[in-house]
Amino acid sequence: MSWGTELWDQYDNLGQHTLKGIEFLEKYGSFLKERSSIELEYAAKLRKLVKNYRPKKKEEEENRFSTSLGFVKMVNEVNDIAGQHEVISETYSDQICKEITDLVKELKDERKKLFHDGQKYQSELQNSKYMLDKYKRAYEKSFKEAEKANDTFVKIDADINLSRADVEKARTHAQQKSRSCEDCKTDYANQLQKTNELQRLHYSDLMPSIFQQLQDMEERRIACVQGVMKRTAVIHKQVIPLVIKCLDGIISAAEAINPREDSFLVIEKYKSGYDPPEDIPFEDLSNPRNGDVCNTLSSHRNDTLTVRGTMTVGKNKKRGLLNIFSNNKNTIDEIKEDCSDLPPNQRKKKLQQKIDEIKAKIQQETAARDALMKMKGVYEQNHAMGDPAAVEGQLADNGIKLEKLQNELAKFQGYMAEAEGQGSALSLSRDNRSSISEDSLSRSASDSSVCNPMSYKISAPGTPQQTHGSSNSPESGIGTSQPSITDDGENFPDPEFENEYEYNDEFDAVLGTGKALYPFTGQSEGSISVVEGEEFDIVELDQGDGWTRIRKRNFEEGFVPTSYIETYLYNNC
Repeated sequence: MSWGTELWDQYDNLGQHTLKGIEFLEKYGSFLKERSSIELEYAAKLRKLVKNYRPKKKEEEENRFSTSLGFVKMVNEVNDIAGQHEVISETYSDQICKEITDLVKELKDERKKLFHDGQKYQSELQNSKYMLDKYKRAYEKSFKEAEKANDTFVKIDADINLSRADVEKARTHAQQKSRSCEDCKTDYANQLQKTNELQRLHYSDLMPSIFQQLQDMEERRIACVQGVMKRTAVIHKQVIPLVIKCLDGIISAAEAINPREDSFLVIEKYKSGYDPPEDIPFEDLSNPRNGDVCNTLSSHRNDTLTVRGTMTVGKNKKRGLLNIFSNNKNTIDEIKEDCSDLPPNQRKKKLQQKIDEIKAKIQQETAARDALMKMKGVYEQNHAMGDPAAVEGQLADNGIKLEKLQNELAKFQGYMAEAEGQGSALSLSRDNRSSISEDSLSRSASDSSVCNPMSYKISAPGTPQQTHGSSNSPESGIGTSQPSITDDGENFPDPEFENEYEYNDEFDAVLGTGKALYPFTGQSEGSISVVEGEEFDIVELDQGDGWTRIRKRNFEEGFVPTSYIETYLYNNC
C-alpha cells in the first residue's frame, strides 16, 4: 500500500505525522545521550569508590588476611565492572548518538524540500481553480446579459409602435451580447480543460511522488529506531558475560576467605613468644630476714615488668600528642637492625623475612654473574661480538655486590641464631623461677632494716626526681634491684623503672586535683576536652612543654594546656 494512492487527500495530516516522527527520533537520541552520561557517571563513581577503598600497595603487601585479600580482589572486580560501563557509554556516545543526530538532520532537510515542492504544486492547483472560477463567473454574467438583450429585442420587434431604427438597434445590441457570451464561454471551457489536466496531474503524479518519498523517509526513520534498539541491547549483552565473569570473581574471592586461617595469622603476627606470668608469691612480712624480702620484691618486680612490658609497647609508643609528652625525651621508637627490641617470636619472623629477601637478591646477582660469564665466553670466542674486557668491570661490580650480600646474610643469620638462643634461655629461666617454693620465698623476707619494701615510692610520670644512684630498668638485664640510699635516707628507683612499672598499671597515681578555668576541645591524639568549671584528678605534671595530664571522673585520661587549668597538689607531691 502506498501513501500516494491511499492518502491522496491527507497532505496536512501527513505533514504533522512526519514532523512528530522526526521529533520522536530526536527525543530517542536525547534519551541515549542521557543514558550514556549515566553509564559514564556510574563508572566514574565506581572507580572513585575503588580508589578510596583500595588498600595502598604497602598495606596490601603487609596484610595477608584472607578477608583483606578477598576485599582487594572484590575491589578489582568492581573496577573491571566500571570499565564495562565505560564501554557502553563510549559506544552510545561515539557511534549511536552520532548516527541519530546525522539522520535527524538529514530527515529534516529532506522533509523540508518535499513539503516545499508539495506546497508549490498545491499553490499551482489553487491558482488554476481560482482562474476557472473567475472565467466561470464572467461567462455566467455574459450569458445573463445576452439573454436580457435578446428578450429586449424580441419585445421591441413585436411592438408596432416603435420605428424600424429602434428594432435594428435592439437587434445589434443583442447580437453583441451573444458574441460576448460565446467568448466567455470559450475562455471558461479552455480554463476548465487546463484545470482538469493540472488536477489530474496533481493527484495522479506530482503529489503521489511527494507522498511516496515521505513514506520512504518515514520507513527509514522507523528502521533506524529499530536498529538502534537492537544495537543498544546487543552492546549491553556483549558486556554482560564480562560482568558475570567479574561477579564470579567476587564470589570466588568470598569463597576463598578462611576464618580459621585468619585466626592463625593473627597468632603468627602478634605472638610474642613469652610465657604467661607465674603466680604472685605470698610475702610474709611478719618474719623478715636479712634483706630477703627486698631481694624477693625486687626480683618479683623485675619478672613482672619483663613480661608485662611486652604487652604495653604499643601503648607507650602511642602515648602523648605526637610523642611530645613522653617523659624520656631521648627515646626513639625505631626498630633496631637486629630487631632486638621486638618480642622473640616477632623478632624471628622479621629476621627470617630479611634473610629471605637477601637470599632472593643473592640469587638474582648469581644469575646475573652467570649471564656475564657466558657473555664473556662468547666475546672471547668471537671478538666481533664484543670486547671481553668490557664485561670484566661488570663482573667486578657483581662480585662486590655478592660479597656485601653474603656478609649481610651471615650477619642476619647470626642475629637469627642469637634470637633462637635467647628463646631457649628464656624458657630455661622461667622453669628455674617456677621451681622456687613458697617456703623459700617466706624465708627471704628477713632483713627489713636494710631494705624496707614499703620504702618504694611510686610517683606519677613527670614528677621531678632527684639524682639516682643506679639503674634498675628491665632493659639493663639485672635480675634483682638494689635501690640506692641517698643522703637524706629516701630511696629513689630509676626513672625508666618507674615509667615501665607505671605504664603497666591500670591507672597512674593521683598527684592532686584540678579545675578547668576555660573550655578546651581536644582535637589532637592524646588530648582530651574539658568544659569550664569541670573538676578532675592530676596524674602527670607539666614537664615544661605546656601540657598537664588529667583523669576525668569517668576515668578518661588525656592532656590539656596547663594555662587552662588550676591545680591543687597533695602535700607529698
